Amino acid sequence: MEHSAYLRPFARPTDGDLIRIVRGEGARVFDDEGTTYIDAVAGLWYCNIGHGRPEMADAITAQLKTLENFHSFDRFTNPAAESLAERISALAPPAGSRVFFTTSGSEAVESALKLARQAHARAGRKDRTMFVGRHRSYHGVAYGGLSALGLPAIQEGFGPFLEDVALIEHDDLASAEAVFAEHGERIAAVIAEPVMGAGGVRPAPPGYLEGLRRLCDQHGAFLIFDEVICAFGRLGRWFGAEHVGVQPDLITFAKAVTSGYLPLGGVVVGPAVRQPLESDESFVLRHGHTYSGHPTSCVAGLTNLDIIEKEDLLARAPEIGERLGAALTRMVDDSLAGEVRGTGGMWALDMVEGVSAEAVRDACFERGVLPRSLGETIVFCPPLVIDDADLDRIAEVTAEVLAELAGAV
Repeated sequence: MEHSAYLRPFARPTDGDLIRIVRGEGARVFDDEGTTYIDAVAGLWYCNIGHGRPEMADAITAQLKTLENFHSFDRFTNPAAESLAERISALAPPAGSRVFFTTSGSEAVESALKLARQAHARAGRKDRTMFVGRHRSYHGVAYGGLSALGLPAIQEGFGPFLEDVALIEHDDLASAEAVFAEHGERIAAVIAEPVMGAGGVRPAPPGYLEGLRRLCDQHGAFLIFDEVICAFGRLGRWFGAEHVGVQPDLITFAKAVTSGYLPLGGVVVGPAVRQPLESDESFVLRHGHTYSGHPTSCVAGLTNLDIIEKEDLLARAPEIGERLGAALTRMVDDSLAGEVRGTGGMWALDMVEGVSAEAVRDACFERGVLPRSLGETIVFCPPLVIDDADLDRIAEVTAEVLAELAGAV
């Protein structure tokens, strides 16, 4: 069988039955055959402002006509990168942070890990090289993040990984306490998602993230929040750290910073990390990317944040959660699904025994709804601009499909 020249990410290389998306508008996308779909996962957890916004296209085009890009190495910078960094710094905890730009979430995680180690080294703590991650967590596909995540299927075939990594239980603080008791003087940073995404939409148990903060403080480690999914409105606040009430030392972001209109990611670098990096004026931070601070991507970010603020989309996330969460809970009550989890604008349903999440996904596709399957879980993360009618349609189609497939078991 002859295959397309395009080798697609997170997909079977031999897949031939493809859906070719050619247009988007609001919470809907359209394929090359004219079929309309409700986007139930905001593209891939990113399109908070919805598809096809003309103001995004206008701002991006205007910047391209002025300066498409120029690097930010050495003594160079550009107004768009400076403006977006100031905007994010003003929104993000902790106060007094700086912003380091990347082009993806994977790059952001890799940068946060390296900055954590570098800050310790600059402060004379060169033995602090160990990272602590959580089972079920996802931190991108670069080797640092891949080493610290807790989803073995994603790691399969890509080893060996960084050796100086320990994994703790995602919902049991005692496992973190045990790791700190044994390795506390060597730990550079703990990395955690405020709400796990690819691991099945798992909010942290009460007190868990607070406990990680306490352990980091007691032992001199940094706390990294991976907010590639959570940041910029998904949980009803600008950052997930605000939603959970815990202040990290570093925050990674990507996805919804531009709502996917252009690639952009970054790291919020709090005072505990930035101070050692700034302590010696002769120090050169030898880390970065060709497109760090890309002005056109940064203009997309600024315009996107303007839209989120102007349309009060932060307030929409809990409304989505209340309506969609209630509908998904009814499916569990009706024994159509095994468990429901979620908060704000991100939710998940675990399948009952004998029902394939992939089969549920495909049947929803056929009915014009695009959720995502992850293992034996279906996840939902719609654009924040979605209306109630489309939310209800997502729930209606999901319930119909579950009823049909559960009845066939």
